[in-house]
Amino acid sequence: MAGHSKWANIKHRKAAQDAKRAKVWTRLIKELTIASRDGGPDPDANPSLRLAIQNAKGANMPKDTMERAIKKGAGGEGQNLQEVTYEGYAPNGIAIFIEATTDNLNRTVANVRSIFNKYNGSLGTNGSLSFIFNQKGVFQIEKEKITNTDIEELEMELIDGGAEELEIFEGFIEVKTSFEDFGLMQQKLEDLQIEPKSSELQRIPNNQSALDVESAKKVLSIIEKFEEDDDVNNVYHNLELTEELLTELNS
Repeated sequence: MAGHSKWANIKHRKAAQDAKRAKVWTRLIKELTIASRDGGPDPDANPSLRLAIQNAKGANMPKDTMERAIKKGAGGEGQNLQEVTYEGYAPNGIAIFIEATTDNLNRTVANVRSIFNKYNGSLGTNGSLSFIFNQKGVFQIEKEKITNTDIEELEMELIDGGAEELEIFEGFIEVKTSFEDFGLMQQKLEDLQIEPKSSELQRIPNNQSALDVESAKKVLSIIEKFEEDDDVNNVYHNLELTEELLTELNS
């Protein structure tokens, strides 16, 4: 894992799951379909679709797969898709925030509730975790895309575009903005002719909770089960992945 920021540690397990390309493409196909359904199939006139296409390209999705998803949304086939969120707690009070896209609300909530119950967690009410997570814009820029740009000069440009935090990793730069400045940063990168590998709104915890290794592994088990569900797009949590825990996981 490149870099050692707390957020990089938090995202470690999610990144491992996102390496499963089929799961990533399933999520992105839904995003393309919904964006096309809600705003039309022309990316020039539909910022949400433009963003979804950009992220699909970053995940190396074939052009024909993207086009099929866009046509599906424009043709009304995605009318039954809904974006939903669920909030709850894993054992030891670890907060869990789930984002899902579903064509069957009853199935999805039943699956989510079943996983919480099986692993001794609890499903809460929407809004119950609003004090724990903040929605932030997170942009990943591949270093090879900015070889002709001085990093310090780029940093000043990005601050002008609303960057609150900038971290340099082995192969990419990660930029975070406030929720309100997400669109501003998109425009700034477009002006700089930099196409990020991904641009997302993510839920970042205000604080983290550290557990002993065995308790933490039980929490990671419930997180993995949520991530395996076909309806689930993202799972956020405030478990601190300590060096001790990471060593255990990587051994």
